Amino acid sequence: MTLALPAPLDAPRRLWRGVAGWLHERMPKGLYARSLLIVILPIVLLQSAVAYFFMERHWQAVTSRLSAAVARDVAALVDLYDALPEPGRQGTLQRIAGMDLNVELHFLPVEPLPPPTGKPFFSLLDHTLSRELSRRLTHPFWIDTVGRSHFVEIRVALPDTNLRILASRTYAYASNSEIFFIWTVIASLVIIAIAASFLRNQIRPILRLARAAEEFGKGREVAFSPRGAREVRQAGAAFLEMKRRVERAMEQRKTMLSGVSHDLRTIITRFKLSLALIGDSPESAEMRKDVAEMEGMVEGYLAFARGDAGESTESVDVSALLEEICAESQRLGLEAKTRFSGRPQAAVRPAAFRRCLANLVGNAQRYAKRLELSGSNDGARLVIHIDDDGPGIPDDKREDAFRPFYRLDESRNQDESHSGLGLAIARDIAYAHGGNVKLSDSPLGGLRATVSLPV
Repeated sequence: MTLALPAPLDAPRRLWRGVAGWLHERMPKGLYARSLLIVILPIVLLQSAVAYFFMERHWQAVTSRLSAAVARDVAALVDLYDALPEPGRQGTLQRIAGMDLNVELHFLPVEPLPPPTGKPFFSLLDHTLSRELSRRLTHPFWIDTVGRSHFVEIRVALPDTNLRILASRTYAYASNSEIFFIWTVIASLVIIAIAASFLRNQIRPILRLARAAEEFGKGREVAFSPRGAREVRQAGAAFLEMKRRVERAMEQRKTMLSGVSHDLRTIITRFKLSLALIGDSPESAEMRKDVAEMEGMVEGYLAFARGDAGESTESVDVSALLEEICAESQRLGLEAKTRFSGRPQAAVRPAAFRRCLANLVGNAQRYAKRLELSGSNDGARLVIHIDDDGPGIPDDKREDAFRPFYRLDESRNQDESHSGLGLAIARDIAYAHGGNVKLSDSPLGGLRATVSLPV
């Protein structure tokens, strides 16, 4: 029994699932990229937090002190203007402003102050300087922190003149933020480069282990020794131990099958000798037929159990192999043709691969009149289609046709000896190469058998 969530809780849950699904689709799928993301995100968040919570407070405090100093200088100039006598007052103030305060002072005619200028996006200086001047001046004033980027302009309206003061922007504002950001970016890049190099070295042994497992699954030998972190070495050692057990089991099966094959063939040979001594008769002809069928079935069972696992991988011209199989079909009276596209060379077990194709083509040879073999190699996979115009296999029984010893009552059987192993052997060989065999409808109206192998 499931409890339905209340409506107020159901909407946030759907929203969270939608956001989670959106992030999952856009997150990197590789371990290397995900590990880099795990390293980079904390660095970015940490640097952002430092820049906002620490440096912003630092800049605000420094800017407040600098702006307060500039406001004091402006207030001192206004007080001196009011205190000094008229003769020589302007020259004295300009000399004090230039030599002692390091600012430019100009005297403008009495006129209304300009309208307020637009505020910049980062208006810390504008707000801070305005606040400090308001605390120290009783006269109207106007400031411009944007018009001239390297200077701050301050105008103070006095009864008989307007004071125009130009101060360097560095006197009122902590302007070394770019240095902090440059060092932050450089430090982040160095950390990311070190992390990327370290992660690449850690992931390389995992990739080597995956490649070794893939090659072993295809029946190919590859030199492999565990390396990397302790957990990766443990996984590599477990893979080698599994590989040794599989090879030992395969060797034991091969030895056992060799003995069984020898014993069975010995008995069948005795039957043949006995039949030869009996001579020709209707009874002996039927017995010879039974012995031949028995011999074919035994060979099929042994081939299925053995799987040609002891054969080494070689480079085979698949196009030439298809043409050879096509020629054999034509000699049997079938209308057969073949075509191939891409690189014809592929690394397979020659005898096993030929047996796989022969079992699939054998079905078409027995139940069809037309046969088409087509192959392609795109550099990643080798795909071979075997099409015929026979009765085919029903959709609901195509997977069952691959089961060992399974026989189709209608349509077709799997091999000549009626052992029910033809398609099973073909798929088993494809699996040993890391591929697969599938059945589907053929453009010719019959059955299509598709062999797909990695190259």
